[in-house]
Amino acid sequence: MPGGRPRVHDLDAALERALEVFWHQGYEGTTLSDLTEAIGMSRPSLYEAFGNKEELFGKVLDRYFEGPGRYASEALELPSMRDVVERLIYGAVELTSGQGGCLTVRTVQACGDEAEPVRRDAIARRKAGELALRRRIELAQSSGDLPADRDPGDLARFVMVLTDGIAVQAAAGGSHTELRRSADLALELWTHL
Repeated sequence: MPGGRPRVHDLDAALERALEVFWHQGYEGTTLSDLTEAIGMSRPSLYEAFGNKEELFGKVLDRYFEGPGRYASEALELPSMRDVVERLIYGAVELTSGQGGCLTVRTVQACGDEAEPVRRDAIARRKAGELALRRRIELAQSSGDLPADRDPGDLARFVMVLTDGIAVQAAAGGSHTELRRSADLALELWTHL
């Protein structure tokens, strides 16, 4: 195709490849050269299609939550709180094992001063997820599906600590089997709340 903008499906494929690069190398570990090589675009074309690296990463985070991380929002629609927590915890195992961890956890942990806006964006998205989980817990408490004597914010944070911990262990080389056993134990603990 001579000149002009890439076709829409080419942009979708480019975002997928950018997601893979950022997921495996982290935001700061990824250079523009890494991105242009993976995407198959020149720098001017990348800038025209996606903006700068930070803007591209924002689009990649959108893609991450609409794609591989979608299980988390879908979990909140399950009928029981036990089902919600089970899906979140096992989903974290499936998402992060073999992938070197979680894209957002990695971004929050490994960004320096120059990448602070990216870090803040990742933190805001994670906080929004925690707030949605808290609201789901409140709903479960009001319907009698969960005891009302526990603070919903503490419970939401507890689940986030579990899923984030799974992601950190995956990044440290934890095997799928090890992570699954940890998830089993976490769910056993959840039943005693």
